[in-house]
Amino acid sequence: MDKPADDSPESTQLADPDGEQRVYFVPYRWWKDAHDSMAGEPDEKRGIVYAASPASSSYGGPMKIINNIFSSDLAFNLRREESPAQDREDGEVGVSGRDFALVSGEMWVQALKWHSDSKVALKESRSFSAAEDDMSDVYPLQLRLSVLREANSLAVRISKKDNAVELFKRACKIFSVDIELMRIWDFSGQTTLFFLNDNNRFIKDGSRMSDQEVLLELQIYGLSDSIKCREGKKDEKALQYCNGINSLTINGSTCNGNSDSSRVYMSSAYQSSEAGSLGLTGLQNLGNTCFMNSSLQCLAHTPKLVDYFLGDYAREMNHENPLGMDGEIALAFGDLIRKLWAPGATPVAPRTFKSKLARFAPQFSGYNQHDSQELLAFLLDGLHEDLNRVKCKPYVEAKDADGRPDEDVADEYWRYHLARNDSVIVDVCQGQYKSTLVCPVCKKVSVTFDPFMYLSLPLPSTTMRTMTLTVITTYGSTKLSPYTITVPKFGKCEDLKRALSAACSLGDDETLLLAEIYNGHIIRYLGEPTDSLTLIRDEDRLVAYRLSKDSEDLPLVVFMHQRMEEQSIQGNFSGCCKSFGIPLVARLNGQADRSNICSLYLRLLNPFRNLSQDVANENDCSESSGPEDASSSTIGPGMSNNSDVKKVDSTSDSELKLYLTDDKGITKDREILMSEPVVQAEMSRRLNVLVCWPEKRIKKYDTSPLSSLPEIFKTGFFSKKAQETVSLYKCLEAFLTEEPLGPDDMWYCPRCKEHRQASKKLDLWRLPEILVIHLKRFSYSRFLKNKLETYVDFPIDNLDLSAYIACKNGQSSCRYMLYAVSNHYGSMGGGHYTAFVHHGGNRWYDFDDSHVYPISLEKIKTSAAYVLFYRRVIEV
Repeated sequence: MDKPADDSPESTQLADPDGEQRVYFVPYRWWKDAHDSMAGEPDEKRGIVYAASPASSSYGGPMKIINNIFSSDLAFNLRREESPAQDREDGEVGVSGRDFALVSGEMWVQALKWHSDSKVALKESRSFSAAEDDMSDVYPLQLRLSVLREANSLAVRISKKDNAVELFKRACKIFSVDIELMRIWDFSGQTTLFFLNDNNRFIKDGSRMSDQEVLLELQIYGLSDSIKCREGKKDEKALQYCNGINSLTINGSTCNGNSDSSRVYMSSAYQSSEAGSLGLTGLQNLGNTCFMNSSLQCLAHTPKLVDYFLGDYAREMNHENPLGMDGEIALAFGDLIRKLWAPGATPVAPRTFKSKLARFAPQFSGYNQHDSQELLAFLLDGLHEDLNRVKCKPYVEAKDADGRPDEDVADEYWRYHLARNDSVIVDVCQGQYKSTLVCPVCKKVSVTFDPFMYLSLPLPSTTMRTMTLTVITTYGSTKLSPYTITVPKFGKCEDLKRALSAACSLGDDETLLLAEIYNGHIIRYLGEPTDSLTLIRDEDRLVAYRLSKDSEDLPLVVFMHQRMEEQSIQGNFSGCCKSFGIPLVARLNGQADRSNICSLYLRLLNPFRNLSQDVANENDCSESSGPEDASSSTIGPGMSNNSDVKKVDSTSDSELKLYLTDDKGITKDREILMSEPVVQAEMSRRLNVLVCWPEKRIKKYDTSPLSSLPEIFKTGFFSKKAQETVSLYKCLEAFLTEEPLGPDDMWYCPRCKEHRQASKKLDLWRLPEILVIHLKRFSYSRFLKNKLETYVDFPIDNLDLSAYIACKNGQSSCRYMLYAVSNHYGSMGGGHYTAFVHHGGNRWYDFDDSHVYPISLEKIKTSAAYVLFYRRVIEV
């Protein structure tokens, strides 16, 4: 660590033992993204978390800047948190704009390398050094630290005499702890030098020094006015606002603030001085509230909503609506809109709105991470009910179409809807779609017209997925055969079967039974054609058994294998048994006795016989006759269905122990003896048989292929996924495509008087003035939760829906222009929300909590786009 010059006798210089280690002060999100994404790197020790708060004077009053004629210092306290929020698994802890990290020089270089590699597509090199422009973004800052005896805290003082004037001004901006919550996560280990584990005393060379101050030099990175770190990636040089003057400089050159090629830090002075800056006001992050800020900024720039809430909206407040919130949500939202659009406004802390939200929607209480679209849906519905002009909702009963013209039925449904729902939200944001249900049995057609507030569009993937499966014949003719096929990444099991059937040249009289293998037994069968392929993980191992269609009515026998230890006591094998290999499967034809079951098993093993000379010369009549005698025990394509089975010699196969078992091959319910056939009740449709082998018997077979199944997909260590791209129109087409209802969403057919899995078709009928489109990036399944990073190519200036609207008569313009985007960066468990907003002329701005930056048009489209806001373009 660099040693600052300081002649004060009462100050002690703090340094690492090596005397050279630097400590870097960086945005926490910048460090976390790099650390979490560096594959193969061991986890660093958990950071010590400190919460910053204004310092207290000796009289107990708040004190943030100590001013007198001799000095001008910034002071605050750092209190160690015993239960770090980092341990929580629910939310976006530590990624707001007010969370920072202390890291060592080595950590900083590693993170800088990762961000550099993420930004530019360069070939990886063995060595790395910080680039010159990265170093120029680092500047030193001197801090004086001391330990507070009465609390597990540090007192921090930044003195103007220790730092240059410009650096001291920057420090005042960074450490403005009275504005909003700030946390510092120490990963460098420096603060551990300040405390003993038991009594929180500061030690240096074994002596107590709590009355002294220690000088610490921090290397500040990523926090100057000229740089902005987004989702952990250092953006290009931004325009810098200097000393309150209405000019901006970049690399020493003066330019105006209209440049869309650079990011600008919008300080309150700049906002108030720039013409047309109304509405360019940030929202403070109260603690994982970026999801709320993102949605609020999009609504705060929705044209007619802004005009409405800046006007006399209170006159339409509905205090009688039992579905509303007594107007409190509308009042809180309206007050927030007025603050955001006030002249010269500074970043607003939406605490009142947050408290109202938590009161009426407890799911949003606390400070956990939430979904911006879920908040948007609740807020729009809440505003509608609070502002509903209908005081007493009449009862209306919607009628089925019954062959009437769609136009008449749609108008009737819309009238019924407006009779109960009439608000500014309905006027601006609600449309109508046609829903057609067809019963698969009686072909009854039901047509309804339902309102919508937004469209939730699926993301059809254009990327294919490579999968490797192992095909096993059930006729004892060939060994295992692995096949690598390509299927749609988000396809169905029927797509997998179709591709695999073509790859293995499956006959017309054959079918495939798909199963997942784990620890030598089948853990599940993939029998439903509509099951999603996302249920199959890359590390799974799948087997496809080739079966004859003609034998589907015969019981299925699943053979599992165990090896008995080669220990003999008085001629009897004893000791533990160990499972090996994968299950073999076949249909059983004929009587279910030991002879038939054993012959069937030996036939399946025939391809694995070890034909070496020493084994071939052995006299084993059981194995030589087994495959021939089992010809009628299993049915394959082109094989005879003769039930006359030759019996296998009981003395030659008596070494094999056959047991009825469970699906996992753990229990041995009953041994299958020669004289006791398996009764029908024990067989049902599937018979699980555990075969126990003596060691000398196993040596006659090559069982290695049975013990090495390939994974579905072996991921390379340095492999990178290709960027998926899909058009917004393709998403809309997928939304409007006819599809069957799910088993949990059955439709009650009025003609059949039963619930049916009907087919459903949606059509756009009436489009709203403001069209909100939700891209369904988050997918949930039985086993997985995933975020789709698909890049959606959405129109900005001309979204034309004329080809997708079902009602052509009397429809207003079908063309839309984008004016706001809610973005989500990062993974499903965390991440960060921002908003892109079109504001004033042809300019776009990035609203990142309390910070607002101009952004160029070409940066609007990203794979982080989550909710799109369009306004109708009136055609002249």
